[in-house]
Amino acid sequence: MFERQRGEGDLGLDFPRAPSDAISVAATFWRTVDRRHFLSNGFAVSAFTTPVTRWLTQPADAATAHHGGRRVGRTDLTELWHAADEARLWDSKFGGGNWKTSSVTECLRLRAAPLLSGTYTEAIGTELFSATAELSRVAGWAAFDSGRHEEAQRRFVQALRLARAAGDVQAGAYVLTTMSLQTMLRGYPREAADMAEGAYERAKHTAAPRVLAFAKLAEARAYGRAGDTNAAGAALGRSEELLASIRAGDRDPEWLSYFTHARLAADAAEIYRDLGQPQTARAWNAQAAAMPSGRFTRAVGIRLSVLAGTHLQDGDLEQSLQVGSRALEVLGTVSSTRAHGYLRSLATELEPWKKDSTAVAEFIDRTRRELAAA
Repeated sequence: MFERQRGEGDLGLDFPRAPSDAISVAATFWRTVDRRHFLSNGFAVSAFTTPVTRWLTQPADAATAHHGGRRVGRTDLTELWHAADEARLWDSKFGGGNWKTSSVTECLRLRAAPLLSGTYTEAIGTELFSATAELSRVAGWAAFDSGRHEEAQRRFVQALRLARAAGDVQAGAYVLTTMSLQTMLRGYPREAADMAEGAYERAKHTAAPRVLAFAKLAEARAYGRAGDTNAAGAALGRSEELLASIRAGDRDPEWLSYFTHARLAADAAEIYRDLGQPQTARAWNAQAAAMPSGRFTRAVGIRLSVLAGTHLQDGDLEQSLQVGSRALEVLGTVSSTRAHGYLRSLATELEPWKKDSTAVAEFIDRTRRELAAA
């Protein structure tokens, strides 16, 4: 029996227990995605309660075959994985609002949704669900990065449910960790820490070290935002240990290859900025310099914004403005509401010095003018 739907307004937030229902809901969600318009960009942490609880209770379904439309083959799966790889690259360089990243929703609507309703074996179905889960996660992150928080939540929920349908615990842990990051950045650090810790604990005997390290990093970021120095340090240390444990030949998912020690260091700088320890933050920042801005444009711009903030914490206006200007230059080509938010926060923090410093006033004006144009 198909689970009773809560209404059109809740489509995408459902987390059906039965795999067949989950697949049907996902196909309907992505098939009709262009016909739904959300009036609010608000974030509701309660929307994640049922999906997270059900995933933690049972993170993997048994393999499922399906008889419906045309037969799904290996070429179809390759196309979906390629689309996800390309979308991640463009997202990192140009932000979630760029046209290429946004086109992933078209791939989900025109390609993935019909395939979910097609004919496939258990083996093909398992990979189809994993690929569609990753596409859904990428689409969710793009929406979040662009400030469309309600859309992002619905897409993340679909990604998490499809990962469970695939029996892919590590993919589910990665999606849940991504949901934790959204939750933390929307102002719910304690809830975010619980989600990241849950992802780690549920997957620690199944997932690859890099996946577990990413979950621990998200947990550390949440505790840093909550002001819990000890918990943040412990989670960050465990993340670093897991990354260091990776050896050649280990099963290591390609979709998380961007998460290196340099990326961990960049996030660690933000953690210690949040904890009010600017010198420690700058020590971590020095380890993050290996990230090339041409490949990780948004991440580098965010890191520079954070670094500018640490100089401001020390009262060094000159260094803060110098680094802030570099961040503004890097992020000038990035369509990311989230990344631009770091610069806007820096401009707000500089306000007390505006009356006494022409340089500060000029930076604030330039920042607001250029971000508005972007």
